[in-house]
Amino acid sequence: MNRQMTLIAFLQAQNCSNFPASWRHPDAAGDFLTAAYYQRIGRTLEGGKFHLAFFDDRLAIPDVYADDFKVTMKEGIRAVKLDPMLCASALGFATSKLGVGVTYSTTYYEPIHVARVFATLDQLTGGRSAWNVVTSLNNSEAANFGNDVVLEHDLRYDRAEEFLEIVRGHWRSWDDDALIVDKKSGVFADPEKVRRLEHKGQWFKSRGPFTVPRSPQGEPVLIQAGQSGRGRTFAAKWGDLVFVIYPNLKVGQKSYADFKDHLEKTGRGRDAVKIAPAVYAVVGETQMEAEDKRAAIDKLVKPIDGLVLLSEVLNFDFAKKGYDEPFTTEEMDGISGIQAFRDRVVTLSGRSNPTPRDFVEFTRRGTLDEFPVFTGSPKKIADEMEEWFGTACDGFVISATHVPSSYEDFVRLVVPELQRRGLFRTEFQGTTLRDNLGIARPRVG
Repeated sequence: MNRQMTLIAFLQAQNCSNFPASWRHPDAAGDFLTAAYYQRIGRTLEGGKFHLAFFDDRLAIPDVYADDFKVTMKEGIRAVKLDPMLCASALGFATSKLGVGVTYSTTYYEPIHVARVFATLDQLTGGRSAWNVVTSLNNSEAANFGNDVVLEHDLRYDRAEEFLEIVRGHWRSWDDDALIVDKKSGVFADPEKVRRLEHKGQWFKSRGPFTVPRSPQGEPVLIQAGQSGRGRTFAAKWGDLVFVIYPNLKVGQKSYADFKDHLEKTGRGRDAVKIAPAVYAVVGETQMEAEDKRAAIDKLVKPIDGLVLLSEVLNFDFAKKGYDEPFTTEEMDGISGIQAFRDRVVTLSGRSNPTPRDFVEFTRRGTLDEFPVFTGSPKKIADEMEEWFGTACDGFVISATHVPSSYEDFVRLVVPELQRRGLFRTEFQGTTLRDNLGIARPRVG
């Protein structure tokens, strides 16, 4: 069988998709506060044989811009954020083979809690869970957890390293065959096949034994999105699936080759980790129909969307700067959010001290152009995906312009074209997420 691409849906447990203006679309469903909303999305994606639906998350609404939340509320810029674990559970219980991923922070939770939550989700879904590991990024999140400022970038990764060691240690503290559940003999589990962790480190202590046995896939899949120098090292060490953002194919091809080379140097092997960039797909029966759809979607965007979201993701109040006023070197050094965003603007603008206009132009935050946009007929979109596949990625994270229609259109129109070309599967390979991703079940010990 020819190598086939991985398809992942990028979901939000909020009032809009990743595209903040999506709630303004006339076809956007308004029942985002109900379980039925997420179950409907899940059934659509499973019908399209998607590998995984994963939920992004932040632990605060955007309120860095002008040090206030009123604009966020008025404009609906990610103004509602439900607990993604509960939304993902609703989706998972309505499906039987689709993977279910959730974002959880290593900065504001405890390792034993995260280990148990995801191990439980993995058991209840029959081995279909994934954890998107993040370190969190802004002061609003810190304030919600009783801190004045977010932990410094490298310290967050230091903490995350130890956090992962503990979580994975707990997951591997039960042998696969530890459970016996033999009523006749009266033996429930073999105590020799369950161990305490007894972790004592710089950041944490965690004793064990762990409370959840191994699942059908062994342990949850790990997703990571690190693209900075430290983040890339972290992703290469821990990730099974790496979520990336590329501005274009050329940059994607270079980054993909560099990351695969790095994997090889670490000893994991080039194919040990799947890399998937975020993209939007605006599909129509014809090219003209798709272009008309795209034009209508673009009209939903407001300039304030980008400024609010840039302030959030970079942890800097853009209301304090004139639109064409260069950032000082001190301000650039002080950005504590996603450093890959800052680095992209410096690289693409050619200016070490860019302006807010440069940030808006080169990140396209709050617009469809923040990610590559495949617009056209099913054939045209499949052509573009085929061009990227294998040279810039192993699959795609499909973002929704609005929900549920954009996923329904993609499944109805694009998936059959990819299947016809042999680029995407027609059936699930197994029942667990690892089965369907082609990732080996981890061994204990």
